[in-house]
Amino acid sequence: MSTISTDEVARVAELARIALKPEEIERFAGELDVIATAVATVSEVATPDVPATSHPIALANVLREDVAGPTLDREELLASAPQAEDGQFRVPQILGEE
Repeated sequence: MSTISTDEVARVAELARIALKPEEIERFAGELDVIATAVATVSEVATPDVPATSHPIALANVLREDVAGPTLDREELLASAPQAEDGQFRVPQILGEE
């Protein structure tokens, strides 16, 4: 027995202001019925003793520790820059500000 009727699909499409052809309404009613049946099947299996999850495999924090390491020499970097000023890279002005 279908849980999603063509009338419901047509009504929701009208509320969403989506123009659907009669054959599209029929197709969507069938597709939505398959989805509703799948959700009902999962709901039967999901009992209170089964924890809700957002991912099938438990995820852990995979970030590395933030440890300071060796840095590059500022003077060496600025020596290879097209322009440098006051120990910083000099770039063209782009916002038209003074």
